[in-house]
Amino acid sequence: MNVHEKWDRLAAVLRGMESAVLAFSGGVDSSLLLKAGVDALGGKFLAVTALSDTYPAAELVDAREFARSVGAAHLVIESDELRSEDFCSNTPERCYYCKSELFGKLVSLARERGFAQVLDGSNLDDLADHRPGRRAAAKYSVRSPLIEAKFTKQDVRELARSFNLPVWDKPSLACLASRIPYGTQVTPALLKAIGSAEDVLVGMGFRQVRVRHHGDTARIEISPGDFGRISTGDSTRRIVSALKKLGYTYVCLDLEGYRTGSMNEGLMERVPI
Repeated sequence: MNVHEKWDRLAAVLRGMESAVLAFSGGVDSSLLLKAGVDALGGKFLAVTALSDTYPAAELVDAREFARSVGAAHLVIESDELRSEDFCSNTPERCYYCKSELFGKLVSLARERGFAQVLDGSNLDDLADHRPGRRAAAKYSVRSPLIEAKFTKQDVRELARSFNLPVWDKPSLACLASRIPYGTQVTPALLKAIGSAEDVLVGMGFRQVRVRHHGDTARIEISPGDFGRISTGDSTRRIVSALKKLGYTYVCLDLEGYRTGSMNEGLMERVPI
C-alpha cells in the first residue's frame, strides 16, 4: 500500500467516526492527522493542545499557527501531571500517568461537547519503543488513526511534504520529562533547566536537539551531521558557558547522536510494553 492509498484509508477511518477530539501537540504526526481530520469532518473535528511544564513552551506558537492554517477549531487546556506523585517519581511507567491525565481530560471534554471519539497521533514506529502511554490510550478508548491506516513516520513526513505542510521536516517532539533518567524526581525547576538548555542549542541553529539530564552532567544529543559545527571553539565555549550557568558542572556530546528514546536503552528487555 503506497502513501496515497494510506491517506485514502485514513480519510475513510475518520469519516466513520462522525466527530472527534485530537490530542494535538503541533508535531508532524498530529499535524498531518489534524489536516486529515479537518478534510474529513470539518467543524466536527477539534484539536486540543494541553499546556504543562513538560510541554516546550515555544511549541504552542507553532501549534496555533498550524491549526489556523488548516482551518481547524483549536482549544488550549492545561494538564497537571506534576500533581501526580506516580508521575513525578519517574518510574519506567511515567508516560502512563502523564497520558492518563491528558486522555482523562480529553474524554471528559469530548463528552461535554458531544464529540464521539478521542484521538492521538501515534504511528506504527511508536509501537517499537517502550510506550506505557499506549496502555493509557487503551484504558480511555483513545484511537490512533495513523496506526489504523498503517502509517509509519516516513509515510507521515512524505505526505506532509507532498501537501507542502510546513511541519514536514520538523524535528521530533517529546515531553521534557523524557530527558530525565528513570528514578530521578521530575520537578518544575528541572524541566525548566532542561528546556532552557535546549533553547540555547536551538537558538544557535541546531534543529534536532535533546539535552539529557544526568545529575550534574548534561548529555547533548544532536544530529551526527552537526558534530563538526558544535565542536568548533566558539560554539563549544558558548554552549558550555550557558549550560554551566543553568547548573551543570559537566557538558558532554553523545557520540551516537540524536535517537528517539535513548533513555529507554537497555530497558526494553526488562520492562514489558
